[in-house]
Amino acid sequence: MNKIVSIALLVGGVLLMIFGINATDSFSSDVSRFFTGSPTDKAVWMLVGGTVATVVGLVWTLRNWKQA
Repeated sequence: MNKIVSIALLVGGVLLMIFGINATDSFSSDVSRFFTGSPTDKAVWMLVGGTVATVVGLVWTLRNWKQA
């Protein structure tokens, strides 16, 4: 069960990072970057959340793999 959750976190984190990268290249992010100097909050949170989920999923996957 833990292996399924850890792999799901890993895959979900990678997908969230991909969506975050695509969101930083969007028109709304370009407009936000023009006025504020940074991309939209949504894009930043997707990147941060994806990174955290990927790291946690990777650590749990490796830990479960070593125990097996």
